[in-house]
Amino acid sequence: MANPSTQNKTVFADYCILRAPVISEKFASVSECNQVCFIVDNKASKKDIKNAVERVFDVNVVSVQTIIRKGKQRMFKGRRARLGDKKHAIVRLADGQRIAFDGV
Repeated sequence: MANPSTQNKTVFADYCILRAPVISEKFASVSECNQVCFIVDNKASKKDIKNAVERVFDVNVVSVQTIIRKGKQRMFKGRRARLGDKKHAIVRLADGQRIAFDGV
């Protein structure tokens, strides 16, 4: 049986991997195909993302696709600055399963 303190660390790590859901018109069309998009930690692997989604939302994940969106160049007080990169994960769920973001 797992130690309760280790189990809490695992759940905390899962929430660190999944930063936020992406809710936009573009990804709303993807949700019709049983897919959900998240902004995830840049160092997370596909296995990490799959395990985190399965544990946090209690669903079965079929596949994970990742996209790294490069940061944009901006001017800040007369100097060039570059925003950080973002990693998106498109997660395909098993048939009949759904993640609802009602509070968002």
